[in-house]
Amino acid sequence: MFLCILILSQMPALSIAQKERFIERFMQMNSFVVPNSINQTMELINHIRELKKEKDAILLSHYYMPAELQILEEEGGVADFVGDSLGLSLEAVKASGKNIIFCGVRFMAETAAILNPSKKVLIPDMEAGCSLASGISAQDVIGLKQKYPGVPVIAYINTYAETKAECDIICTSRNALKIAQSFPNDRLIFVPDEFMGKNLREVIYKETGKELIVWNAKCEVHEQFTKTTIHQLMESNPEAEVLVHWEVPDEAVKESLSKGKGIVGSTSDIISYVSKSDATEFILGSECDLGATLRGLYKDKIFITPCVKCPYMKKINLQNTLDALMAIGTKDEERYLVKVPEPTRTRAELPLRRMLEFS
Repeated sequence: MFLCILILSQMPALSIAQKERFIERFMQMNSFVVPNSINQTMELINHIRELKKEKDAILLSHYYMPAELQILEEEGGVADFVGDSLGLSLEAVKASGKNIIFCGVRFMAETAAILNPSKKVLIPDMEAGCSLASGISAQDVIGLKQKYPGVPVIAYINTYAETKAECDIICTSRNALKIAQSFPNDRLIFVPDEFMGKNLREVIYKETGKELIVWNAKCEVHEQFTKTTIHQLMESNPEAEVLVHWEVPDEAVKESLSKGKGIVGSTSDIISYVSKSDATEFILGSECDLGATLRGLYKDKIFITPCVKCPYMKKINLQNTLDALMAIGTKDEERYLVKVPEPTRTRAELPLRRMLEFS
């Protein structure tokens, strides 16, 4: 307690209550705090909060962001909204500010720009890409449509704008099953995630008899959660329930659910499952900072989290978020501004709007 009081006394701008709440949330999510890093963190947060007001900007942050970017403004942080891909898409549509700072990877920021042509969307680092999004191109989709004429193409939101423009509808891990079930066709194409496609294919065939044709791209984070890795974690933690994302290899998913203790689903599905479960221990098969999210939400539960970090998500931090805000209205703005050519934007907007009808 003395340490927290000493830290708080050195921090200007935020109220004592906000500072205390931020430190409580940050420590809960991170387990420990280095005092000097907290002081530096709070200085950046103060500046970001001031500039958001000055620049009429809102800040959207994904669950895979570092913990300090996931803490809401009302809790002493900087985020106006924290969520998964679908949640962020919905918030982007409702955004009231002239500017959107998108703390996520580039395909997510592109989605915000596609849905909000009258607003500026900025991303703190243009190099924040995605192995899945890079695993398929617009030309690949055109080739699939030529190979399977008349078969609808469902694209996971983890795709770039030019790829989305060639697809019939976009989905997220939260609404993919509902969207696939909505088509009357006996066959569907799902791109780009091979493992998510295989996981969905089994469920869809069992429930509807539909055939799912899948592409072969992979998430470099989730593919590391192999059957062997999950099995070893389950053996070491026999009382723990298992939480795995749709993007985890299908054999690992089967291993995870072999004892009927856990869930395969979207990030939001995982968070919701934990809230309803009586279990106190969980094995997480997803990005490391989702573990921070869960620890922040459920302080009385234990999360065994192999710390596999997305290198693209971790390109975003408080400093370059501040830099992006400072650049608004200056010659440096171009470095951060997400641009989608209008013909591509118009064509990509249609399948995205179709997706939102299922949200």
